[in-house]
Amino acid sequence: MSGQRGDDLEDDFVPDELVASSGEEDGRTEAVDSIEALLSADEEAEQEEAERKDKAALSKRKRKEREKERRAKKRKLTETVEVVVGSLSVAAQPSPKLADYMSVMQAKAFPDLSALELSDMQIPETAIVDTSQWTESRSLDRLVDFVIEVIPVLHKRLSQRSKAPGTPTLLFIAGAALRVADVTRVLKDERLRGDKGGDVAKLFSKHFKLEEHVSYLRRSKIGSAVGTPGRIGKLLCEPGGALALSQLTHIILDISFQDAKKRSLLDIPETREQVFRTVLGAPKVLEAIKQGKIQVVLF
Repeated sequence: MSGQRGDDLEDDFVPDELVASSGEEDGRTEAVDSIEALLSADEEAEQEEAERKDKAALSKRKRKEREKERRAKKRKLTETVEVVVGSLSVAAQPSPKLADYMSVMQAKAFPDLSALELSDMQIPETAIVDTSQWTESRSLDRLVDFVIEVIPVLHKRLSQRSKAPGTPTLLFIAGAALRVADVTRVLKDERLRGDKGGDVAKLFSKHFKLEEHVSYLRRSKIGSAVGTPGRIGKLLCEPGGALALSQLTHIILDISFQDAKKRSLLDIPETREQVFRTVLGAPKVLEAIKQGKIQVVLF
């Protein structure tokens, strides 16, 4: 039996080129397809990453633009106010300039708020008493005459009997305990209180616990309350209404007085923030101011 070996192939045998190459081409095609698929996936990933970076950069740019706009508005507001120094007190300016001054001080008290947020807390010009007709000194020895001549409505109310405990007609906001004590003595003048006027409350944290003031206000009929913004603010927010607003018509800010460092009530960062946050910014107070029930006086 004779088997056919490789050497037995015919000498002129030629392999079919189509058959021989088909396997190789199929392998190359699959490899190319795999490479193209990988490249396509990489390109898509790169494109998505680029789009993500573009969106992040756009968002960051918009935030910077908004912040720049907010600062520009605040700077413009500050530049529009002409704060008069020297012999003429800031408080002696007419109401429009006082409203601008208050807006600038409020913006300093809340540097992180936007212009829109600040506008919601702004004290309206109509709520600020124009006291520009008073050309004399704004010192304590003239305070009684100032109230009698410039704010006759307040003078009349201070001479009337208080209706309920802890319901003052006037809040006088001063920057320090010693100043509060001095103002309290002046407001006890009989020319203001007459025979029927209520007591004058002296409210500051030095030497007095908050609970002591709460107890005092709940049993005392007062016509005026003189205090630091920190203590007044806490009493306004005290549960149960230690300081009620039912009779309150005026809030006087003691801005003409300067301390040893020549700083007024609204120049000192701490007291400035307390004035706008816990006194004028107390929700019920701000609402009453906007409704025209409470007027603000700069002395």
